[in-house]
Amino acid sequence: MRRVSLWAASLGPPWPDPTGLDADGPRRGPPGPSCYDQRSMSKVLPLTPVAPAEPRVPKPDWLKVRAPGSPSYLRLQSLMRDLKLNTVCEEAHCPNIGECWNHGTATFMILGDVCTRACAYCAVAHGRPEPADPAEPARVARAIEALDLNYVVITSVDRDDLKDGGASIFAGTIRETRARLATCRIEVLIPDFQGHEAALRTVLDARPDIMNHNTETVPRLYRMARSGGRYARTLELLDRSRRYAPDVPTKSGVMVGLGEERDELLATFKDLRDVGCQILTIGQYLRPSADHAPMVRYYHPDEFRDLKQAALDLGFVHVESGPLVRSSYHAHETADAYDAARA
Repeated sequence: MRRVSLWAASLGPPWPDPTGLDADGPRRGPPGPSCYDQRSMSKVLPLTPVAPAEPRVPKPDWLKVRAPGSPSYLRLQSLMRDLKLNTVCEEAHCPNIGECWNHGTATFMILGDVCTRACAYCAVAHGRPEPADPAEPARVARAIEALDLNYVVITSVDRDDLKDGGASIFAGTIRETRARLATCRIEVLIPDFQGHEAALRTVLDARPDIMNHNTETVPRLYRMARSGGRYARTLELLDRSRRYAPDVPTKSGVMVGLGEERDELLATFKDLRDVGCQILTIGQYLRPSADHAPMVRYYHPDEFRDLKQAALDLGFVHVESGPLVRSSYHAHETADAYDAARA
C-alpha cells in the first residue's frame, strides 16, 4: 500500500501513517486514536483531491520568434525611456516587438500604463491609474519627430475614470504630431469610450488616417474575456465612425484560440462588414500568464489563410491574417495595401 503523509499546521507534525507502518518498519505501541482512519480524519481535515496541473502545450514552430536586441531596437527603447513614454509593444508582451522596433516603428500607448478594466486576455496592468498628463501629446509628437516616422499607431489603456475617456489626449496627440511632422500618417486604436459618441467625435475631428477599434472575440465569449466591453457597443462605435467621418477607413481586430467556433467567427466578420468595417486583422491569442484566460488551441497557418479568404469574400478591402498578426502589426503595409485596393 502506498504511504500517505498529511500535514496540518494547526495539528503539529505529520500524523502517523494510517497503514501502521513507519519508514523503519511496524510502529511500536498501540495505533492511537481512531482519527487515523480516513473517515475520521476527513472530519478534522477535509481531503480534497488535487487535480494535476495541465501540461504546458509547447508553442509550434510558426510562433517562435527571435529575441529582440538589435541596435535599432535598443535605440528606440532608450528614446522611450528618456521621454517617459509607454508602448503597447512592451505592455502587452507583443511577440513582434523585435521585428517592429528593429524597423524603427512602434505603437505608442498614451494615458498611462494602468487600465481601468481587467480583460481576461490582456497583459496590461489594471487598477487605479494616475491622472492624465496634458503634456503627453507633445512628448509623443517629439518622439515621432525624432524617429522621423512616416506612419504611427496611437493607442491607450481604457480610462473609464476620465469624463471623455481620454479622447482629448488622443486628439491632442494627433494635432501635435501633424504640427511637427505633417507627412506622418496616423492610425488610432481607440477604446470604446463607454459608448459616448461625443468622445468618438473628438478623436475623429482631429482627422486620423485610420480609425481602429478591436472587436477581440465573438459575442459568446465577451462576458468571459472582455467583461468591461459590450459587443453591441463595439459595432455601434464602428458604425458611428463610418457615418460621422466616411472618408476615414475603419479597422478592427479579432483573436482566435479562446474557444470560438468557425461559424461564430464568420458571423462576427459579417457583423463587422454590416457596419462598414473595411480592414480586418486576425491573429492567434497567446496567454500572457496562468492568471489570464486559457488558450484553447493554436490555429495552423492554413486556417488563417482560410479565414482571410472567407473575410475577403464578405467584402473587406484588406485582411491581415496569421499567427503573429496583431492590430498594429505591419500597420504601415496594411494601410498601403488598403490604399492600393481602393485606387
